[in-house]
Amino acid sequence: MNQMKPLLGQMLQKIAPRIGATVVMEPEWDIAGQIIFANGRKRYFRYSSLDLNGLGASDIAKDKDYANFFLARMGYPTIEGKVFFSPDFGRAIGRPKQNIDAAFRYAMTLGMPVVVKPNSGSQGTGVAFVQTKREFYVAMRRVFKTDRVALIQRPVAGKDYRVVVLDDKIISAYERIALSVVGDGRATVDRLLARKQKEFRTAGRDTSIRTDDPRITIKLQRQGLSRDSVIETGRRVFLLDNANLSTGGDAVDVTKTIHPEFKKIAVRITKDMGLRLCGVDLMVNGDITQKPADYRVIEINSAPGLDHYAKSGAEQEQIVEDLYLEVLKSMAVAR
Repeated sequence: MNQMKPLLGQMLQKIAPRIGATVVMEPEWDIAGQIIFANGRKRYFRYSSLDLNGLGASDIAKDKDYANFFLARMGYPTIEGKVFFSPDFGRAIGRPKQNIDAAFRYAMTLGMPVVVKPNSGSQGTGVAFVQTKREFYVAMRRVFKTDRVALIQRPVAGKDYRVVVLDDKIISAYERIALSVVGDGRATVDRLLARKQKEFRTAGRDTSIRTDDPRITIKLQRQGLSRDSVIETGRRVFLLDNANLSTGGDAVDVTKTIHPEFKKIAVRITKDMGLRLCGVDLMVNGDITQKPADYRVIEINSAPGLDHYAKSGAEQEQIVEDLYLEVLKSMAVAR
């Protein structure tokens, strides 16, 4: 498959004929498509967003603060946090005092370090783990370049998991491990990063590592390292705090070993949030293969991008293909 194009369109074009459907892609950008089913029904998709989930539920899922409110109200363990606004947006909505300075005061009540992230962002873009006042203001200003609302949260420890749900079924579950490199006693961090990017391409994974990401420099400095540091053989150095696959993280598949109670939780969250297809992100203090004891819902995603997961192995690509085949069958009938 062409690595530069979004996976969804390519995958649907491949599997649609199995159920007598046709996929028509808009030719200039190749990111939006129409599915024409054998019964004449027409459905649509764009990037990784399918014509499957309801509009209202999808919009709530895209807003981390709103989603957290409803999840917490229904009794799910969420992450403590609060939103603050860019200057122009704060004035426009009558909340000028809920600004960057108020955000820092709130962060101090939580106690440093804190997590700063765009309220409507995805794929780990703009997420920062900050420990100082300077880092906080830099991270907030970076968020406000792309989003009018920033979310400040208390950090939670544990393993980061993505569980993909379609109706009553767990399609996939995997642990997400943050971008890291392993030393060989000779190469610098920058050379190890370049080597990792080359390995991604060789493996058919189209993840593009932002080697100039300032968060990498900060993460290295906290470990007493720099981009020119030579890492000793066998030492693993983590370069980002967020574990998204889109930023170079790795996936460890746990689809076959996830505990049944965690399966039930992910399915229930999906239904309670009014969704049919959902990526449920969990931070588990322990292991998702064990009975739930201490976990938090990080966020939910109504359009879970599976490009990077599918490129992590042949088995994973087959899982994604099977998912989209089930999705197609489901979209063919009114619901």
